[in-house]
Amino acid sequence: MQLDIRAQTLLKALVERYIADGQPVGSRSLSKISGLDLSPATIRNIMSDLEEMGFVASPHTSAGRIPTPRGYRLFVDTLLTVQHKDEAALQARLESALHSSTPQKMIANAAQLLSSLSQFAGVILTPRRESVFQQIEFLRLSEKRILLVIVSPGGDVQNRLLLTDADYTPSQLIQAANYINQHYGGLSFDDVRIRLQGELRQLRDDMTRLMQAAVEAGSAAMTDDSDDMVISGERNLLSVTDLASNMTSLRTLFDMFEQKTSLMQLLDLSSRATGVQIFIGGDSNLVPMEQMSVVTAPYEVNGKIVGTLGVIGPTRMAYERVIPIVDLTAKLLSKALGQG
Repeated sequence: MQLDIRAQTLLKALVERYIADGQPVGSRSLSKISGLDLSPATIRNIMSDLEEMGFVASPHTSAGRIPTPRGYRLFVDTLLTVQHKDEAALQARLESALHSSTPQKMIANAAQLLSSLSQFAGVILTPRRESVFQQIEFLRLSEKRILLVIVSPGGDVQNRLLLTDADYTPSQLIQAANYINQHYGGLSFDDVRIRLQGELRQLRDDMTRLMQAAVEAGSAAMTDDSDDMVISGERNLLSVTDLASNMTSLRTLFDMFEQKTSLMQLLDLSSRATGVQIFIGGDSNLVPMEQMSVVTAPYEVNGKIVGTLGVIGPTRMAYERVIPIVDLTAKLLSKALGQG
């Protein structure tokens, strides 16, 4: 539904005032801050229309009104004026912090920066670990317990414990590792799994089982998402009254950070879009709380999107300040990772 310019101006003034002080906004205040030469009666009529359309709501305890999720959505989509005045200083601070020797450190620093600059929580969905391996090694720990060591082309090392049916000798383990490295090194574990089905018939069954177990464990290691997300500043949200006002809200907050499922879905969805995305609780099913918003942007390496970063905070956040923080961090992290 299209709003006329007066209704847009009043809604923008109401949202900005509510974000600033957290109190319901009355018609008298709106007449002062909106810059419109309208009578209080006219303002009340427009606000009543906005309430009927679902953009504002009236708390029972106040004569004033507050934005609804739909009101926030309209505000960020069409009425928001993004601030660029401190962008040079922000860029200098980000570039300094993102100057690091390893991609992991850059990503950790970026999450901390998102948190400290926004005063909320910073979250980053990290690049998916490459599933290709350069070589593997088997180390016999004890009877029927083997440590699988996986080395990626980039030198990343993953370890997995294998519990086997048979007891393998060190020479058997060397033989099996040499076979896999010689025939399959540089492939993904998925490719190896397909080839194994047809190429291992000439080997003894117990060796075949060992290699198949190694491929299953290696595939799981390379796709393990337990460290696919970096979160910084969760504690900041505990001091946000809108998010931690009661035990139910607190429990939802802790569940979100512990399980991470909804955040993973949200960030994964963001990686398929371009530019800054804003998810508002009550407006997006992916945000677990109505009082919460997530501002995200994808980042890339050499022109390819590899992950997403963002800020988690209350719907009552200063979007005009947070959006440039997220946008610039994504661009500078892309640049830093591309140079690494």
